[in-house]
Amino acid sequence: MEEIRKDNRIAGGKSPAASGCRENKMGYMPCNQLLISMSVPMMISMLVQALYNVVDSIFVSRLNEAAFTAVSLAFPVQSLMIAISVGTAVGVNALLSRQLGERDFEGANKTAGNGILLAVLSSLVFIIFGLFGTGIFFNALTDDPQIAQYGIQYTQVVTILCFGLFLQIIFERTMQATGRTIFNMISQMVGAVTNIILDPIMIFGLFGFPRMEVAGAALATVLGQIFGAALSLIFNLKFNKDIDLSLRYLRPDKKIIRRIYAVGFPSILMQSIGSVMNFGMNKILIVFSSTAAAVFGAYFKLQSFIFMPVFGLNNGMVPIIAYNLGAGRPDRIKKTIKLAAIYATIIMLLGLAAFQFLPEVLLGFFDASENMLSMGVTALRVISISFIMAGMNIVFSSVFQAMGHGVLSLEASAVRQLLFLLPAAYILAKTVGLHGVWWSFPIAEIASTAISLIFMRKIYKEQLNAKPEGTDEEELSEAEYEL
Repeated sequence: MEEIRKDNRIAGGKSPAASGCRENKMGYMPCNQLLISMSVPMMISMLVQALYNVVDSIFVSRLNEAAFTAVSLAFPVQSLMIAISVGTAVGVNALLSRQLGERDFEGANKTAGNGILLAVLSSLVFIIFGLFGTGIFFNALTDDPQIAQYGIQYTQVVTILCFGLFLQIIFERTMQATGRTIFNMISQMVGAVTNIILDPIMIFGLFGFPRMEVAGAALATVLGQIFGAALSLIFNLKFNKDIDLSLRYLRPDKKIIRRIYAVGFPSILMQSIGSVMNFGMNKILIVFSSTAAAVFGAYFKLQSFIFMPVFGLNNGMVPIIAYNLGAGRPDRIKKTIKLAAIYATIIMLLGLAAFQFLPEVLLGFFDASENMLSMGVTALRVISISFIMAGMNIVFSSVFQAMGHGVLSLEASAVRQLLFLLPAAYILAKTVGLHGVWWSFPIAEIASTAISLIFMRKIYKEQLNAKPEGTDEEELSEAEYEL
């Protein structure tokens, strides 16, 4: 009887069977329990992703500092691929979750199919870049022939075989939109473990395999992505009963594509700004020395251990917000935002402590020289001050996207990275020196916090503060679920 009463709340007074609707836990499970159940698998999987990115760099750093610097300089290209793949997937995820909340299952199938099509087309662009553009990119960054050679080898492999990355992300976000994040954790862990196992074999030529050095690191990475994509596709076909991935839904639909990019394109631009920032920061730092660029690369690898769990938290949060936006339940949205902001801040404070008290240990993973250690300890301690505000800003940015305000995320990111971070880094480099460059990160985070708070206040005022119809029923539904 209790289960029937709960179902009645979900379907607006009708059980799912009677109304022809399928029940989804995002509409009734208590918000804290729901956020944890949705986020923890994603946080674990993204921690594993961070681990294999760092392990990749640890092995490469054992070759020499030039190899590590080259891989660090290649990061803007990888970041741009991630920006386009994740940005497209964010649009797909938000639209899928909203359609499921509205019980538009045919529309959700079309959205999933068009998302896969867009992932394939996007990967083709980077394949062309890998074939013809990598030399131009590295010649613009460095005059060191060894660094350029290493960088070109690495970048060509990760771009020409990038289809695994694009497909893995879109398949995982399709699964995530229906609340089945545990399968994403498994597929990402399989890809990560594959990469970790293959890294030393391919880099150093173990067990009779040819020694490929940085090209081996790249090949191990893309093979991990391809295996992860294949497993995620299998999980979708076997376990994702809310979405039909039949070939007939791969047909392009202009209306669906426009709706995907209405949210996804600002997200792509926002994350692409990070790629531009990384490229610009490398240009500023390499004027001081290649070691300074290596320090920046080490920071980016290390901070992924802190930021990736927050991104995993966001990945669990976004479909909850989008679903309840479609279902007209602002109280559940507000609860989810508050909880996510609290958890993100706790994670970032733990990261701050690690960077402040253990910088030598962290840099030691990359076989840092005395010169790199002296630069890196200062860099990690100064940059990590920005962590205090960063967690909340990341959550707010994802809230903007989930609620259909991707432009607000874009504006906040542009203010932080283009209007404040890069100009501050350039000015401080000229006036203070290398030490001043690191202070540009806390300065930019303060500006981003101010902008994000203004935008959040606007969203609360316009979309979330009106008392929704049936609030009492929803609260009763959560109480009944807990019983």
